[in-house]
Order: sequence, then C-alpha cells, then structure tokens
Amino acid sequence: MVISNKPLRFLVAILVACLPLFSIANPVIDSTKQEVVAISQEESVAHHPSNDVAHAAPKDIKSEIKEFINHHLLDSHSFNFNANKETGEHYGFSLPIILWDNGLQVFSSAAFHHGPVADVAEHNGNFYKLHHEKIYKTDAKGTLTEAHGHPTNVQPLDLSITKSVVGILFVAILMLVLFSSLAKSYAKNGGIAKGAGRFFEPLVIYVRDEIAIPNIGEKGYKKYMSYLLTIFFFIFFLNILGLTPFGFNVTGNIAITFSLAILTYLITTFTANKNYWAHIFWMPGVPTPMKFILAPIELLGTIIKPFSLMIRLYANILAGHVVLMSIIGLMFIFKSWIGSTLSFGLAFALSILEILVAFLQAYIFTMLSALYFGAGNEEHHHDEAHH
Repeated sequence: MVISNKPLRFLVAILVACLPLFSIANPVIDSTKQEVVAISQEESVAHHPSNDVAHAAPKDIKSEIKEFINHHLLDSHSFNFNANKETGEHYGFSLPIILWDNGLQVFSSAAFHHGPVADVAEHNGNFYKLHHEKIYKTDAKGTLTEAHGHPTNVQPLDLSITKSVVGILFVAILMLVLFSSLAKSYAKNGGIAKGAGRFFEPLVIYVRDEIAIPNIGEKGYKKYMSYLLTIFFFIFFLNILGLTPFGFNVTGNIAITFSLAILTYLITTFTANKNYWAHIFWMPGVPTPMKFILAPIELLGTIIKPFSLMIRLYANILAGHVVLMSIIGLMFIFKSWIGSTLSFGLAFALSILEILVAFLQAYIFTMLSALYFGAGNEEHHHDEAHH
C-alpha cells in the first residue's frame, strides 16, 4: 500500500503556521510576584511619594495585552514556561547574570525572584534591581530614583546570558551540526548529500547561483560564500525561532541587526579594491569641481547602506511580531465566537505570511550584502579611463 505524503506536508504546514498563536515562555502575570510588588510599592510610596502607584492598580484586558506585547519584545534574564495565572506557579530555568561593577559580579537570575524584596538581588554586599529587564544598582529596599519617568540609578555593565543569547547559541550549534553533517556526507558519498543537511542543500546552491555569483561575479564570489551562507541561514533560523511559542525576539532586537550590518560594512570596507575607493573620492568621468561635492556624499552613502540593512531587518521583524500579537489579543477583547473566530483566522493567515517574511528578510539581507561586496570588487572599466 502506498501512502501519499501530501497530507502529511499539509498537516506540518498547518502546525508550523499555528506556532505563533501559542506562547508558553516568560509570562507577564505572576500573582505571587504581584503581591510582593504591591507590598513593596506601598512601602516605597510612603517614603517616596514621587513613585508611580498606577502600576499597582488593577489593569483592564487592553492594558494586559499591551504589557504582554511589550514584554515579548524585550529581552529576558530568565526562561519561564507554563505559568499559572491563578497560583503563580511556573516552570523554567534561570540564566546567569554577569555584571561588571567594581569587579566581576556573577550570580543566577533566580536571585531576583527569591529575595525578600521583589526583583532585588543581593551579591557581595551590592543590591541590584531588575526593572523592565534592565539592571540598576539600588539599596536593600530596591529604591529607584526617577527623572522624567526613567530611573537614574547607576547601571552596571551588563554582560549577562539573556534569552536572546540562548537563542543565538542554539542556532549556532544547530547550524554547526547540520552543515558539518552535510559536508561530511559529501566526502563519504562522492559529492552526494545525505542526512538532515540534504534538506538545506538546495538553499546553499540557491545562495551561490542566484545571490553570490550574479552580484559579485565568477572571479571573486568564493571568498564571500562562507559569510553569505552563514548570514543567510543565521537570520532565517532566528526568524523561524521567533515564530515558535518560546518567546524569542532576536532579529527584532536592534542591537542584533546593528551587529550584523556592521559585519557587512567591515567586510565591504576592508576587502574593497582601489577602484571602489577611486569611485568614492575621485569619481571618473565627472568634472573636477563636482568631484569635491560628490566625494562626501559618496562617503556618506557607504555608512547609509549598512544603516538601511539594520533598520530593514529590525523594523520588518518587529512589526510582524507586534501586528500578530495584537490580532491574537483581539480574541480576548471581542469575547464572542464571531469576533474571536475572525481574529483567529486573520492571525493564522498572518502566521503563514510571517514564515514567508522569515525567508524573505534573510534573502534580502544576504542579497544586499552580496551587492555591496560586488560593488567593492568591481573591475576598472577601460572606457572610463578615456573621460
């Protein structure tokens, strides 16, 4: 009996599309924690009337949804699963806190949640408070001095292993295992791919034949292939990871996209040939007075290019998360089978679109990087020398 695999593919596609509709990581609401926070806020208000007591007031459903969205977009110093809103119980694991504050301070993030005061940890006689996933140095009561709505306490240098770092390490290990097995299968089977890595072989060929060679050229594309493949699969896997229920938002973090854009900028700058710099500082075929005007504009353009890379990836991924979670939140606002069903259907359709966006953003970042590398290695044209 022959069983078609088309229904199986359809079911897998539905499962993947539904993943963003569930969230089990880092819940916002923790009743036990709220009670402690309320007590500490009452004490702090008695001594510091300037503190905002609105946080202790009951919140409506719209405020809770907005808080959940903002919480998801932030990085986290712990990893929690399956929180119970009624009992406050949750499962997960703590992450290491690494601070530089008059020396290296290393302790577990669990210290923020098991101390006598909510979100305040004590280590080597120093007290630190976790406020909106930022760590501030405080006193034993966790007092925060605010100005214009923002804490003014000293912030130690935070080198902690956060949830985003865990996601990056996971993707790095996954890529190492997958593509190491793909490379070994080539050596063992005479150039034929086997194992899990064979599913990604068409993408490797696509990056080479449709991105690297057309934009860089046959002569110089090979020295950039390792970076282009790494950046493509790194962004693609992180984007897919952001659609899972575990609450990752790595490529929606501007610090991550900034780092990736800087890598492209540095590689372009240090591998470009003399013709690239000649076109920037002394453009051929242009009257001499105009060269002095165009040179700073062209130089500024080299900085704008990586900036556009950074903003494009960050804005698209961040907007996708916000819109998707906002539509899911409408289910709890409507509280009717018509409105909730429509919201679920729209969220499901948007989840499928987000899978396409995950691939598309990886492709665009890689393609533009290859385009910049190609511009940096463009050969000198003889016809320009006669102008």
